[in-house]
Amino acid sequence: MIDRRIKFRHIQCFVEINRQKSMKKAAENLFLTQPAISKTMKELEQIVDAVLLTRSRAGISLTKQGEVFLHFAEMSVAALQQGLDGVEQIGRKGKTTLAVGALPSVAARLMPAVALEFAALSPETVLQISDGPHGHLVERLRHGSLNLVIGRVGAPETMQGITFTQLYNEHVEFVVRPGHPILKDPVLSRISDWLVIYPAQGSAIRPLVERYLIENGVGDLPNRLETVSGAFGRGFTRNSDAIWIISAGVVANEIAEGRLTRLPFDTSITKGPVGLMTRPDTTPSKEEQIFNIAVKNVLKSLQL
Repeated sequence: MIDRRIKFRHIQCFVEINRQKSMKKAAENLFLTQPAISKTMKELEQIVDAVLLTRSRAGISLTKQGEVFLHFAEMSVAALQQGLDGVEQIGRKGKTTLAVGALPSVAARLMPAVALEFAALSPETVLQISDGPHGHLVERLRHGSLNLVIGRVGAPETMQGITFTQLYNEHVEFVVRPGHPILKDPVLSRISDWLVIYPAQGSAIRPLVERYLIENGVGDLPNRLETVSGAFGRGFTRNSDAIWIISAGVVANEIAEGRLTRLPFDTSITKGPVGLMTRPDTTPSKEEQIFNIAVKNVLKSLQL
């Protein structure tokens, strides 16, 4: 029997502390003081009669007992979120919803066609699309506020507890506005002469870009700004001499229409898998299965 002393606030605090790896950041996200969140964690450890977290200068880490408890705590939070979603759906007169996270490359290139296909296959379902960086979307998936995420596979440590099904491969592009000065002599080592729009920390492509630049002898790029915003990147690059390093899918339409120009660099080393991410502890709903069909139909038409 579940110990009735365990409250949702105990579970919520524990999950958030582990997610942030910091008591301070977790307290800020939950609008609590540090003494309050520390007290809550102490209560939880007393109830379960085990140390769940250890604190050191390096930050927060889980004990063996903490690793086990976290697995079920995250499942509990996800299950509660699904229950709240179900109540919300009933309030919408029975209309179901499907919450999908899309990384920038997928949001720009694939999702418009997938959304149309899904609407035709499942008109009774409201499709909710969220975009953003890999880490943010995967955390939302893990906590149950997203049903699935579609995009590039992340680093191994970010994919723990996530099931990945590959759909196709994608590489990174270096793009500029038409008429950019570098087009007269497109050499990779010259990109540091201009402002570079660089993948943000935590983005799926950043480690690939860093490896590519190192292997090609390109040192640090001090004149850069970092973002995963496709909307900003498109507008800024078209109206400046910036060089944008971004997943091919984000700029596929702009390149095809001549609004941006691809630099002729061999970036095949940056190729990586794009696919569907789900929680392994849940059974795909009817809506998720139909969404998968919509994705496959669109991929077939695009020949990706």
